Amino acid sequence: MSSGILYVVATPLGNLEDMTLRAVRVLKEVDLIAAEDTRHSRKLLQHFGIPTAMTSYHDHAERDKAPRLVAELLAGKSVALISDAGTPAISDPGYHLVRAAIAAGVRVEPVPGASAVVAALSVSGLATDRFVFEGFVPAKAAARLSFLADLKREPRTIVVYEAARRLSATLADVQAAMGDRTVVVAREMTKHYEEFLRGPASVVGATIAQRELTQELPGEVTLLIEGAADLKVELDESEIDASIGRLRQAGDSTADIARAIADQFGINRRDAYQRVLRAIS
Repeated sequence: MSSGILYVVATPLGNLEDMTLRAVRVLKEVDLIAAEDTRHSRKLLQHFGIPTAMTSYHDHAERDKAPRLVAELLAGKSVALISDAGTPAISDPGYHLVRAAIAAGVRVEPVPGASAVVAALSVSGLATDRFVFEGFVPAKAAARLSFLADLKREPRTIVVYEAARRLSATLADVQAAMGDRTVVVAREMTKHYEEFLRGPASVVGATIAQRELTQELPGEVTLLIEGAADLKVELDESEIDASIGRLRQAGDSTADIARAIADQFGINRRDAYQRVLRAIS
């Protein structure tokens, strides 16, 4: 008996018109839908007249549930994986199931659609040729500040998820750890109260803090932070030399070291190459 197929199906962020025709067809045809929250997903299925049975598949049960779903797949059943919104497995449940299915030789197919990361990037006005997604910002203050400080010299546009209730604190930490660089806050994307706030972290943070005095902001936010490449970041020469030393010790070529140094510290690659040459001469 041939195994079934695991479909990783993107669902709308909010606006149901963003549901693709293929996603509706696949959800109707599969034997089972593994949903992050069956109560939430039931509304989606009812809207599109999808009668397929569901089973819950959330963070707390992911490791235990994955083997059972893989067994269903190996028995010839097809399963669709969906999250509450957007693309599954992107900082949402799904990674363990996808990995287990692949290890078992099960075919895994994406059914692409909405993604909060891509949607926010497309309208951010920040550089999109290179970006890095860092998942959820740590909830605790010390861990959050350390997390942001580690990204200070990241040259690519940075995309993270954050809880709306912690947004003003996070923006204050962005300013403290990375400088007052441009940020974009994407809230309630594709929904009635969709909003994009763009500007320096201090200005956007002050706007959010003022709102928090009178209302609690709901849900999750996609936060984009300008990369360091286009900013005048004060460079620590000893830190650059230390990085060059570590890469030399690892046996990297001069060109590879220069490329890595340029990316790490957000400096011109020609300047980085000259720095490496001076360090090894």
